[in-house]
Amino acid sequence: METDVLLEKIVEVLESKKAKDIKVINITEISIMADYFVICSGTSTTHIHSLADELEFKMDELGVSLHHKEGYNSARWILMDYGDVIVHIFHEEDREFYNLERLWADGSITYR
Repeated sequence: METDVLLEKIVEVLESKKAKDIKVINITEISIMADYFVICSGTSTTHIHSLADELEFKMDELGVSLHHKEGYNSARWILMDYGDVIVHIFHEEDREFYNLERLWADGSITYR
């Protein structure tokens, strides 16, 4: 699947499950690790699990395999690696603390 199509599908799934404050950071010019970061927040650990579960389910339906997942048990910051797109699902408080948007400010940020 093309990276831009994958990115749009991921954002659509997160929007459908009411993820908060979705931001896409294009890091193609500043990192070789991925092309995009998708950062969003959930309102509770239940909501965060729901976002991660639905994303994994929908991507699997599309034939897109998850390379790696971290943080699922604590559900404070779940990282989901889809190759060219890495998804960060935060609890609102943890997102503010880690502030990835500031750390990756050299990339171009799109607000959703």
